[in-house]
Amino acid sequence: MNGSQAIKRVAIIGAGIAGLSCARELQSHGLPADIYEKSRGPSGRMSTRRTPDWSADHGAQYFTARDPRFIQEVQNWIKTGSAAIWKPKLKVYEAGVWRDSNSEEIRYVGTPNMNSPGKHLAEELSIQYEATISQMQRKSGKWHLQCNEIGDIPTLYEFLVLAIPAPQASILIKDLDDKASRITTTAEMKACWTMMAHLPHQLTRDFDAAFINQEIISWICQNRSKPMRQSNLWTIHGNPNWSQENVEISKEDAQDQMLKCLTSLGFNCKDAEISMHRWRYASGSLQNPMNFLLQPDIGLGLCGDWLNGGRVEGAWLSGLELAVALKRVAD
Repeated sequence: MNGSQAIKRVAIIGAGIAGLSCARELQSHGLPADIYEKSRGPSGRMSTRRTPDWSADHGAQYFTARDPRFIQEVQNWIKTGSAAIWKPKLKVYEAGVWRDSNSEEIRYVGTPNMNSPGKHLAEELSIQYEATISQMQRKSGKWHLQCNEIGDIPTLYEFLVLAIPAPQASILIKDLDDKASRITTTAEMKACWTMMAHLPHQLTRDFDAAFINQEIISWICQNRSKPMRQSNLWTIHGNPNWSQENVEISKEDAQDQMLKCLTSLGFNCKDAEISMHRWRYASGSLQNPMNFLLQPDIGLGLCGDWLNGGRVEGAWLSGLELAVALKRVAD
């Protein structure tokens, strides 16, 4: 892309970890990027639900770091106070039996909330919040964007990055590029029903968090066990397969089924105060990860955890690697 097609400005749809990572890397190479995000703040599924009385991580529960580049990034987050190591007492429940987890993986959480690393990454970036991109057209080498909230976006872009879940990307690009469209439709993403529960009669359990196998519930965590958390709430994630099969049921039905399962696991759910959230696209990825997709001929890129094996680390690396590849194309 040179001459009249030189990249002067990039549009990124989505301010989750992949989009933020991509924008930061582009900016470090002198390539300006504007992010459009439909929510009120950054971080995507690394999120925290707040009320006047409590807060709880209801998206990603923790993250790990294996790639040296991401390990270095996480160390930066720790230095800025955006993240900390979490050392929970972990259990596993399977076939009616509780056992200690023998996992020795280092786990990290955002501090004081899971969205703190995203807020840190978002600093000094150009981000338009509450801006849902509904249409994209490429004319004369430029991308024209339309937004539900503000109509036509006045800025035109030589390059466009979709840093959103595959099903959402699929809707936007279905008639624009065959390869990108094919890839987005092959990613199998599953929902997750999440329950945040204050259990006033529940005595302390002998674990901070637990992996639950072959049940409606797949994860239970005492939010207070994480650094800088106060509220005495349990975060409970539904099993991905059960969540997907029941993605359209009411919050009340999902809550009833999850509470029954929680009770069967030995929790006292009497007088429980519950808040429910449905993540429509919580987990899942391509069968053969490709890290990112770059289509320089039409100025289009895709990044996200679903392209790179899932997980927070996969999202961050996907955005970074797309930005590095895009910089090469731009030179």
